[in-house]
Amino acid sequence: MKNEAQPRRLSTRHEREVASLRELSTRVGSDPLLVQASNGNTSIKLDGILWIKASGKWLAHAMQEEVLVPLELAEVKESIQNDTEIAPRCALKDGLRPSIETAMHAVIRHRVVIHVHSINTIAWAIRVDGPDQVKERLAGLHWRWIPYAASGIPLAREIGKAVASAQETDVLILGNHGLVVCGDDCCTAERLLREVERRLAITPRRFPKPDATVLALIARFSRWQFPDVDLLHALGTDAVSRKVLKGGVLYPCQAIFLGRTMPLFPPAVLVSKFTECLNGKDRTPAFVSVERSGVMLNEKMASAERATLIGLAQVTQRTEESARLRYLKEAEVTDVLSKGAHGYKEVVVMEEKENPPAEVKKLDGERKMVDNRNAYVS
Repeated sequence: MKNEAQPRRLSTRHEREVASLRELSTRVGSDPLLVQASNGNTSIKLDGILWIKASGKWLAHAMQEEVLVPLELAEVKESIQNDTEIAPRCALKDGLRPSIETAMHAVIRHRVVIHVHSINTIAWAIRVDGPDQVKERLAGLHWRWIPYAASGIPLAREIGKAVASAQETDVLILGNHGLVVCGDDCCTAERLLREVERRLAITPRRFPKPDATVLALIARFSRWQFPDVDLLHALGTDAVSRKVLKGGVLYPCQAIFLGRTMPLFPPAVLVSKFTECLNGKDRTPAFVSVERSGVMLNEKMASAERATLIGLAQVTQRTEESARLRYLKEAEVTDVLSKGAHGYKEVVVMEEKENPPAEVKKLDGERKMVDNRNAYVS
């Protein structure tokens, strides 16, 4: 490929458009109901160059650091046609690698593309009856439902087939994945994003308070602490959430950052088997959920894992008990974890260590000053 050369110098107008994409990315990336940690991506096409978010970067940091990678659009499409990996063949700008979703952005005809892991959208996208449920809510919009497909070229091809006879499509609901909205400019795409979010909004359930007495048994172990976000306790105290989680993996990021199975245990395990099950050096999970009691976090939990866990709690709290869910198949989970997913996680975690988000620095400081083991004891 020819991407080893830097793209031609941007005109003043195009510089403004890239700046607009950075501003849009920051706003979208700062909304946890749309983006959790480094997931989600944005792009703009300018004179044959596709500017797209780099893998592992946070959209929320788009105004603070370089998060966009310029690629020759024609050569990206050539890779898609030849079914060859895009990222390894593309030049790296300042050590950045293009998003795994680059192919998807390339096949969509619109100039601006926004892909988010919208909590409300995912709550519909994991349902077997999802297409029927959103049909009325999205009436009047040019939308398509894309059944689950692996990220990268497989997903791009499914999108290409779906919109081939409907070029006006500018909203895509990705099964077991998220949301894509498009427009001719950043303002148009963002307005559409907000409209879709408004239509798909779901009010989360209320959940029982945590049992601080039971959780305090875990807090006695030095590496475990109470979460700073109350919502996380719903993964243990809410019966519907527990039922949903026991069913399997709902979407790729869950598998990548939280694993194939959820560490969900009955209270009786805490006294007799906690050290054996959860405190081993090689298999200590990022968190533990205790049935009917709540959740505790490992102090070494990465902020990307924490954000993913909060997002999962948000999704389950918006999922009806009666809903039939479409979980990822075992082969699909294996595929997610075998295609560099763990490598992606390592990139994200390393990025955190080298450039920790401001909110993480603040939280770490607060954790050093406050012993929160009794935070929920009345």
